[in-house]
Amino acid sequence: MVPLFALAHLVPMFRCMSHPDKSLRVASYNIRKAKGLDRRRDPKRILDVLNGLAADVVALQEADLRLGSRPSALCRNMIAAETDFDVVPVARNHVSLGWHGNAVLVRKGTSHGDVTHINLPGLEPRGAVRVDLPNFSLVATHLGLMRRHRKGQLRSIANAVADSTRVVVVGDFNEWSPRKGMEVLGDFEVHAPGHSFHAARPVAALDRIAVSRDLSVHDAGVVQDGPARKASDHLPIWADIS
Repeated sequence: MVPLFALAHLVPMFRCMSHPDKSLRVASYNIRKAKGLDRRRDPKRILDVLNGLAADVVALQEADLRLGSRPSALCRNMIAAETDFDVVPVARNHVSLGWHGNAVLVRKGTSHGDVTHINLPGLEPRGAVRVDLPNFSLVATHLGLMRRHRKGQLRSIANAVADSTRVVVVGDFNEWSPRKGMEVLGDFEVHAPGHSFHAARPVAALDRIAVSRDLSVHDAGVVQDGPARKASDHLPIWADIS
């Protein structure tokens, strides 16, 4: 078994591997509204990155534009035609892909149960979405910029899943410290697969995956090559979970 990636300061594994039998690959990607480092908004490039993840479930952050009715940065028809993913209906209108920018994609044909919206405290409008999947529940989130707000947001998420088993919390945690800020997730193992920000020069493990104690992470990493190098200011992360 590959050692767990519990802290960001540990040496990360950056290669992308085929996930072993009886495990699921969960990925997370802050796509910055599909705007790349070349300042071009290129949804096709984002889809190319998603196709290369070999993931079963993907949590996206900043999947919708910020103003007005928050239309999606990715076309649903393009996702259907050019990827192996279905969009989980977490949006509360007909133009957004997600809620507070959080969207969830699942491998085509994957069934899902209830979708729950979790309001998060703080000055900035933030939220999380929970999707009940056949083998576990996924909570996709994008936490705030201030640690005191992030702690309250993580507490809200922990409270929302307190009576649940097999839970994965994934997303852009916006936490620069490898040790601080996530103490409220005491019932979870928090994994930082590696430095995922900034894509031009990765120096921080802002993107994390937290799993409840009844789940195990076998492998994890950050995609650093191909179109991911310029498609967004974040790099995607992934973890193989049993």
